Amino acid sequence: MSAASRRLGILLSGRGSNFEAIAHNVLNGRLECEIGFVFSNKPQAHGLARARELGLPCGSIDSAGQDRAAFDAQVADLLQQNRVDLICLAGYMRLLSGEFISKFSGRILNIHPSLLPAFPGLDAQHQALVHGVKITGCTVHFVDENLDSGPIVLQSSVPVLDTDTVGSLSARILREEHQIYSEAIGWILKGNYRVEGRRVIKTHN
Repeated sequence: MSAASRRLGILLSGRGSNFEAIAHNVLNGRLECEIGFVFSNKPQAHGLARARELGLPCGSIDSAGQDRAAFDAQVADLLQQNRVDLICLAGYMRLLSGEFISKFSGRILNIHPSLLPAFPGLDAQHQALVHGVKITGCTVHFVDENLDSGPIVLQSSVPVLDTDTVGSLSARILREEHQIYSEAIGWILKGNYRVEGRRVIKTHN
C-alpha cells in the first residue's frame, strides 16, 4: 500500500493546532496520506469544529464519567470502521487503556512539548522553566503502556531564554511541533524505519 493511500486517525481534546497543521500539509500535498477520521472526547472541542469546517469525517463521544476501557473500545471501533492505519494524538488529554494500545500496537504516535525523557506528563514547559534548563523542545514518539515513554521518532530543540514565560516558551515549541509531527508521520507511513529496542532508526527503503 502506498503512503498516499494510508489513512490517519487524529485524536484531540482541545484547540487542535497540531491537527490543523497536519491537515494543512495533507491538503496541500506535502504529506502524502488522507485523514480518515478525527475524533474528540470533548464534543465542543475547537479542533472538532475545524474538522467539520474542512469537511473531514469526524465524531465525538463525551468521556466524562466513562470507564476507560469501555470508552476506548468505542473509540477503537470508530477508528476501525473508518479504516485508519496510523493514529496521531494531537492534544488528546486522556491516558489510553492497555487494551487500546495493544490493539493498535506500533501504530500510535504522540507529540510532547519537551525533549523526552525529560519532563513527561503535564506542564512540560513549566517544568523546563522551574528546572532552569537552557534547551528544551518537542518529541514525536510511539505510544506504549507508560506515560510519554515510547520509542522516540523525532525531536527538535528550542532554546530557553532568560526572559521566557510559560506562554512564550510554549509558543516557540508549538511552532516546532507543527513542523516535526508531519515530517515524522510522513516517513512512518512510508515504512522507512525500524525499531531496535527503544531506538527508531530511519532507513531508505
